[in-house]
Amino acid sequence: MKRTTMLGLCVGMVLAGFSAAWAAGPGDRARVGAAAPATGGKHVDLVICLDTSNSMDGLIASAKQKLWAVVNELATARPRPILRVGLYHYGNNGLDAKTGWVEKLCDLTDNLDGVYSKLFALRTYGGTEYVARVVKAAVDEMGWNMDKGTLRVIFVAGNEPATQDATLKLQDVCKSAASRGIIINTIYCEYGATGEQGGWQDAARWADGQYAAINADRGTVVVNSPYDKKLADLSVELNGTYVAFGAAGKDGARLQADMETAAGSMSPSAHAERAQAKASGLYVNDAWDLVDAKTGGKVDLAKMDPNALPEKMRKMTPKEREAYVAGKAARRDAIQKEIRDLSAKREAFVKEQVARQGLSEKQAFDAALRSAVRRQAEQKDFRFEK
Repeated sequence: MKRTTMLGLCVGMVLAGFSAAWAAGPGDRARVGAAAPATGGKHVDLVICLDTSNSMDGLIASAKQKLWAVVNELATARPRPILRVGLYHYGNNGLDAKTGWVEKLCDLTDNLDGVYSKLFALRTYGGTEYVARVVKAAVDEMGWNMDKGTLRVIFVAGNEPATQDATLKLQDVCKSAASRGIIINTIYCEYGATGEQGGWQDAARWADGQYAAINADRGTVVVNSPYDKKLADLSVELNGTYVAFGAAGKDGARLQADMETAAGSMSPSAHAERAQAKASGLYVNDAWDLVDAKTGGKVDLAKMDPNALPEKMRKMTPKEREAYVAGKAARRDAIQKEIRDLSAKREAFVKEQVARQGLSEKQAFDAALRSAVRRQAEQKDFRFEK
């Protein structure tokens, strides 16, 4: 395994407990488990496969830093997509050799905090990188939405030849994906290197995808702004509008708070981008939050078992329940509007700073994701506001 010096981002927080907050009972969609595809609207199913061998610290740090930026890119699409995200890692000696050192971290789910918790728990360790094996697992194991208009896309990122797997032929795996309408985008993490791109460009071509070579040492472009602190504060304030209910409520609320801390520990920019994502229609918690559940028609407040309600609501009349949840919803709408207004100012500031400082995102991980997703979504008749 070749070792390279990667981006030196220090993630100095205690995150081992985050996945423990994800321990709701079987069948509870507050877990990072398979979420049944939503009905109505146009779907985007996005699976990210990350190499977690020793040399990939910079890649993993970039993914932690910029997941919310990718969500925000999709939030500008019209019609607004129904987004589900899945996550794999591979090439890590801590994984099972029988699976080709591949592990599914979460099924396709709309629970973005759950995905983020799994992403934050990733650590790099040694490894042999079998790209064909992780792509095949993603193609075969995920509960893809098979509606005609659905964008089904896999991103696989790594820095060793993609053709190392002696068991599976990469071309066969990619062509099988393409036959099912699943696009494979490849991200080679050794920008400017020669001789090691083996199979990365071909894999994308075989599965109608996009190839990108990035500089993993460079990581990603992060610009902090004078709006970040206020956006972070509003994101925390927004959490107070969530009304946890049922068996999933306690764990869902705890996970939300934990991921607030996680984003904040990365950078002010990451926390601001998380706030923006929470003000979009793609951040949905209807498995444990009464406001989202009622908005989505998942619950009837008048008929709910009082024991499933938070303690302060249990003695309320049906009319009082409606008023209480409506009040939380109104407060959420107001905070989200303020977040959207500030986010627009922040984006203008960041754009100006990028131009002024001569920064370029062309070699960054998240830029590769956003570019491919936008282009491929447009091919599925999505249109973007910006």
